[in-house]
Amino acid sequence: MDVSAWVEKLRQLESALEALAPEGEFVGLPAPGQEEWYRLLRYKLLPQLTTDLRLVVAIIGGTNIGKSLIFNHLAGEMASAVSPLAARTKHPVCLAPPESAQPELLGRLFEGFELRPWRSADDPLLETDEHLLFWRPSQNVPPRLLLLDTPDVDSDMPINWERARRIRQVADVLIAVLTQQKYNDAAVKQFFREAAQADKPVIVLFNQCYLEADRAYWPLWLQTFCQETGADPMWVYVSPADRAAADRLQLPFYDVGRDGRNEHLRKVDLREELAALHFEPIKLRTLRGALRRVLDQNKGLGGYLSALEQKSQQFQAAVRVLEADKMAQTPWPQLPAKMLSEEILAWWDGRRPPWVRAVHQTYRKIGQAIGRPLLRGLSWPVRSLLQKESARPDRSLDDWEEFQQKEQETIVRILGQVYEKLHQWAQVGNEVLQPRVQRLLGGKDREALLARLRQDHRQLPPVDEGFRQFIGDRLAQWEKEHPRAVKLLRSLDTLLAMARPMITGSLFFTGLHLAGEAVGQMAGHGTMEIVVNTALAAGMTGGGEAVLTTTGQTARQTASQLLLSLQTQYVADRQQWLADWLDRHLLAPLLDELRRGARLPEGPLFSQIHALRQELLQRLDDAAVSVPQPRP
Repeated sequence: MDVSAWVEKLRQLESALEALAPEGEFVGLPAPGQEEWYRLLRYKLLPQLTTDLRLVVAIIGGTNIGKSLIFNHLAGEMASAVSPLAARTKHPVCLAPPESAQPELLGRLFEGFELRPWRSADDPLLETDEHLLFWRPSQNVPPRLLLLDTPDVDSDMPINWERARRIRQVADVLIAVLTQQKYNDAAVKQFFREAAQADKPVIVLFNQCYLEADRAYWPLWLQTFCQETGADPMWVYVSPADRAAADRLQLPFYDVGRDGRNEHLRKVDLREELAALHFEPIKLRTLRGALRRVLDQNKGLGGYLSALEQKSQQFQAAVRVLEADKMAQTPWPQLPAKMLSEEILAWWDGRRPPWVRAVHQTYRKIGQAIGRPLLRGLSWPVRSLLQKESARPDRSLDDWEEFQQKEQETIVRILGQVYEKLHQWAQVGNEVLQPRVQRLLGGKDREALLARLRQDHRQLPPVDEGFRQFIGDRLAQWEKEHPRAVKLLRSLDTLLAMARPMITGSLFFTGLHLAGEAVGQMAGHGTMEIVVNTALAAGMTGGGEAVLTTTGQTARQTASQLLLSLQTQYVADRQQWLADWLDRHLLAPLLDELRRGARLPEGPLFSQIHALRQELLQRLDDAAVSVPQPRP
């Protein structure tokens, strides 16, 4: 396992998590700073992967079981105060070989503690809320090994639990000091259960034993401890209850086998046993175990990402509710047919040959100037259409004013429904929506908002450039889809332009006196005008008599379908204008907040962290490490 290959990815992960934390807090998820997995990343993996490998061995156990005594035996001196009083050790003490006794190095390895040089054995007894770690060099500690004495894990002082937890996070090997009274203690088992989940190597030492009387029992104690915690000890030792030997730092230690059942007790030098540890494999095992804990799907980074997604889903649901209901299902008035017809005819006019366009424009002006006498005796099929047409020059303006008034009435109804919904959400919305809507309603004057909405709507043109462009695009598509109909229309349009002078002259000289509406309409309409206005007169549906026919559908039917699509788009555009207006002036702060939370899983930071997690998991699977034992 190449340690250097992990460093850059872990640094990227920490940086991305730090940047993502405010977004997590925004959606209601606390920053992961106090989570076990995050602390392993910050206080163990990153510091220890960026330094020369050192093996941190911590002596861990419950109250008044002789941890400091074991520590002093390993140190070969009175490095930590020993007392029959319980829970005296408040702060960890670190013994380091001279080459490792460097404040900068130790500061990286034990980040999360405030390091202080050791002055006396009473230093770790200091009463303070600060997380201190006292250190001193020791000639008796094997090279590249750091030895820790620690506070009790079952103390009634919660601050000791936190310090013990921090020690578990930075340690590579845990010496579990147990006794007959403490091997089955709930707090002790919980501590080592979490250590086993992080794949921490454990050495078990049963202290204060009666070598003959307890020989049959410590295998049972060991079995219970292992079953309850999931620990798989590397070595198992026992030490006798011998106060005199303990005071002289001459307490013996015996190897009893990994199952505790060796028939012959083998006396060992515990310090030499630790020196024989295979540093690199053990260190890599603990780092790998820590990384698995960091990346864990439930209690690690995976769980954090899942929790963020769940929080974000609440925001997504609120956005869906708000966006679905803010535009109530109120029918919207359609653009007057005359105004839509003028837009279509303007497009067609621009595509006529210049001379054809000039003829039709001239006769359209003539038609607008002629009065509206009744047309009698006319048998041409367009008679019914011509009777419905109005040649008043100001008709479009009247249509627009009437349409604008209908839109205003629709807008007022919709705004009222929006406010009604907001008041409902303020009472029964989900935990994301309810408090934010209450805050929104507290700062908006409904009447002032309605007055501003009416003013802005009055300034809205009947047809904007966006819709005009849509008309052009849709008509161009229609032209492409119906080439035969368009070709026929162009031919008839040209023929009508050629015939108009003859029709007008013939009518005049024969004395039929068909002035007024008949001549005006016949002189003013081209073929496209006839098709469009016939479709409009038919209510933009099929049926009725065809003006022109093509294979499959009548020209009027195809035109009707086209006009219906244009009206549908027009209504959608006007509704979107209102939705955008409500967003800006009423719902923007609320929607901005909701969309921010809803988009969190789609953001670059979330995606980066997810990708880094997947890559690190793959590397873990490719870098399985077995830890050899120092002896059979």
